[in-house]
Amino acid sequence: MRLKLRAMAGVVAAGALALAGTALAAPGPATTGRTADNNGVKIHYEASGAGPLVVLVHGFPDYWGTWKPLMAALNAAGYRTAALDLRGYDLSDKPKGVANYAMPLLVEDVAAVARAEGARNIILVGHDWGAAISWNVAIAHPDLVSRLVILSVPHPTLFARALQASSEQKASSGYAREFQKPGSETHLTAEGLAGWVKDPTDRLGYVEAFKRSDLAGMMNYYRANYPGADAPAAPPPPPVPPIAAPVMVIHGLKDQALRAAGHSGTWDMVASDTTLLMIPTAGHFVQHDAEALVDRSVVDWLNARPLAGC
Repeated sequence: MRLKLRAMAGVVAAGALALAGTALAAPGPATTGRTADNNGVKIHYEASGAGPLVVLVHGFPDYWGTWKPLMAALNAAGYRTAALDLRGYDLSDKPKGVANYAMPLLVEDVAAVARAEGARNIILVGHDWGAAISWNVAIAHPDLVSRLVILSVPHPTLFARALQASSEQKASSGYAREFQKPGSETHLTAEGLAGWVKDPTDRLGYVEAFKRSDLAGMMNYYRANYPGADAPAAPPPPPVPPIAAPVMVIHGLKDQALRAAGHSGTWDMVASDTTLLMIPTAGHFVQHDAEALVDRSVVDWLNARPLAGC
């Protein structure tokens, strides 16, 4: 790995975290901060542009600002963008307790942003935990998601399969096992979590966002949703209906946390057309490692699938 994040000193090796990236490039678009409400939990998001709504969901360790370059590209192409801070992060609420980070609640946080924007259907883009959430939004609310763009994370059924069958993915998931342990957040710092960001100015923004965040909340995503260490003995998850919307999956082949092989069979999980873009030079933070290619590919893919009436 070219960049290293020492998130858990002496516990999790930097290479296992696979948190590599390059700096955010040009400044993002002018945005307006807004708030969505999910049963009393306030979700902050930044909105810009006009047109069909694209909701963007970040992962760990990140915040809404990770999407600035893609937001600018989408706005220029005639889309409105809404990039949220996940609960526990930055300016969103930070409820206490593992149960408050269970996947059904995270799914409804995204739905709340759509409601706040007055949108009956959305284009959904997610990376890392944001990708896992986005898969689940498309499963739970098929009428809400008209187009789905996934960065890095396999479909939940395929990821569960990989954790059971792939020794490579099991080894790559070691960091998540450490994050699940009680007190793992005590090994984290805002500065350490922002270590993957090269540009000093951008890094300062990340550090400030992480200082406003709840480190225990970040770990609760893993405690509430990541399959436990006994996953090989666990029964397979129940089948889920195929994703109704067209799907684009983008993956950096240098990702050491999420193996590209986990995407095999994605086409069996989708009822519409499925596009896989594998980028040999990119790692886990593919939206930064291959920023120009990702931004151009997402815009072109969406433009080739215009929404009815738009």
